[in-house]
This record gives sequence, structure tokens and C-alpha cells, in this order.
Amino acid sequence: MLSGHKGYVSSCQYVPDEDTHLITSSGDHTCILWDITTGLRTSVSGGEFQSGHTADVLSVSLNGSNSRMFVSGSCDATARLWDTRVASRAVRTFYGHEGDVSSVKYFPDGNRFGTGSEDGTCRLFDIRTGHQLQVYKQPNSDSDIAQVTSIAFSISCRLLFAGYANGDCYVWDTLLAHVVLNLGSLHNSHEGRISCLGLSADGSALCTGSWDSSLKVS
Repeated sequence: MLSGHKGYVSSCQYVPDEDTHLITSSGDHTCILWDITTGLRTSVSGGEFQSGHTADVLSVSLNGSNSRMFVSGSCDATARLWDTRVASRAVRTFYGHEGDVSSVKYFPDGNRFGTGSEDGTCRLFDIRTGHQLQVYKQPNSDSDIAQVTSIAFSISCRLLFAGYANGDCYVWDTLLAHVVLNLGSLHNSHEGRISCLGLSADGSALCTGSWDSSLKVS
């Protein structure tokens, strides 16, 4: 058992190509890198440090091409870039959302990452410059905006998959920022909040999980 967080654990991810380490995010405002062979914390990012998150951390995503770097999303409406070798301070803080950042995911090229938020938008950021590159806003009226709960990218980087609290799952064109398809139109949308989604290793299938107790594969 790995013990060290002082709040609920919101997400976890194994370090790519390394089965002995994983990273977790928590309601205690921190992210922890663990050595699972010893059960010890290798580094703690955030917490009492001034550049850390000021609210619950909801999601983490590791850079597939540089496993020392990861991004985190928080209820403080920001995403932050971290280097596990210098855990005492965030490398960069990314602003723009107006609600909890519920999901973060690295772009396959490792130079960009996406976010999904309770403000109903997804965004794409450049790691190197800190600039916001794109905003993916639902084509609904402002009074009918569903929260984004989870996101994933296609292997080609051209598509962004986003799950929403109303059970929809949109497929976005990452370059043009328009909806290619609402997967709910292919078959009935989930009857509850989409809580997670995952892409198959070869990119040919997407699975969504929901509070309606069902999984759907597209």
C-alpha cells in the first residue's frame, strides 16, 4: 500500500516505459511520484510550495517523450507544468479556464497538452511558450453548457475526444476547433455523466464509462 496523501486520490498514471514508478494527484493540493518497489515518495509537487495548486488536484498526465515532465489540472482553474527533479516549484502555470480543470492530457508530440473543464470548454496549450493555442467550446447556448469530465487525443493528433456531464461525447477537430461528430448521435447518449474515456492502443476504438453504469465502445 502507498500511503502519504492527506486527501482523496483523484487520478494516477504509471510512468511511461517504467513499471516501478507512478504519479498520483490528490485533494490535498499535491502530486506525488512514487517508487512502488519501496513504497516511498520520490518527489512531492505542490502543497506548501508557493507555486503549487491552491485547491484540489483532479488530474495528471505524464509526457510520453520525457517522463520527468507532467501536467496537472486543479479546482483552482489552472493547469501546471512540473519537473519531478525540481518538485518545489511549478515550471509554468496555464490560465484561461473559468472553472475546475477536471482533465488534462498530453498531446502525443509532447509539446502541447489539452485540458477539459467544468466551464464547459476544452483548451490546447503550448508547453514551450505557455500560450493557449485553441479553445473548443460546445455549440450550445450559454444556458446549456455541459461540464467537460474527461478528454483524450487520437494517435494522429487531429482529433480530440471529450466526455461531458450530460452524457455526450464530442469528437473535435484540433486544428479547426469544430465538432466533427457527437458520438451520442451514432447511438443513444449515456443517461448519466461520462466519468472516463479511453482510446485503444491502435486508436481504432474509443470506450466511454458513465455514471449510468454502462460502457460504450465506438
